[in-house]
Amino acid sequence: MSDELLINVTPMECRVALIQNGTVNELFVERTVKRGLVGNIYKGKVVRVLPGMQAAFVDIGLSRTAFLHINDMVWPRNQPTPNVFELLQPGQILTVQVMKDMLGTKGARLSTDLSIPSRYLVLMPYGHHIGVSQRIESEEERDRLRSMIERIQSEHQLPGSVIVRTAAEGIPEAEIAQDMAYLAKLWEFIQRKQKSIAVPSLIFEELPLPQRIIRDL
Repeated sequence: MSDELLINVTPMECRVALIQNGTVNELFVERTVKRGLVGNIYKGKVVRVLPGMQAAFVDIGLSRTAFLHINDMVWPRNQPTPNVFELLQPGQILTVQVMKDMLGTKGARLSTDLSIPSRYLVLMPYGHHIGVSQRIESEEERDRLRSMIERIQSEHQLPGSVIVRTAAEGIPEAEIAQDMAYLAKLWEFIQRKQKSIAVPSLIFEELPLPQRIIRDL
């Protein structure tokens, strides 16, 4: 039996079930009044630096300031861990992405290492490598995908790391190239918007649950 996605949308919430071999394998629920923030990209301002925790609180326009730890920031990993004051100062403007939603009295957790997904690829604009999903086991296919990404990434002059998702296995180059073109345009849009909007503001919002699940599964 093939896999199925069952999607139920009501005014109050959206529910998605992944059915495999007639059994519910995964269930996702998103409430209309409390949509998740994970994946959203914001332009924020550092309001307080915590040297003892190697972290900072960042205002991204939510009801609580968000938390950014130095391990979730972009800095050369072949060097010793810097002091947080070497990377962050109060009042500094940052482009950040939500990694974890707000929970109770805790604010959202942030990263400056942005990650932008499409159907077959994930773009990490500040990285420097090409990765292939470990679920793709064939070395021949892994090599095909790596060389393909190198070629397409060069054609689109797209910076950063590209991670090849499991769904890309066996997919023709034309479809992968279309995904790369989408990511190139999206990254261009994010860069333009982050320069023009006020602080704090939402730059990019992750897709609603139904579209996100269809993309990812």
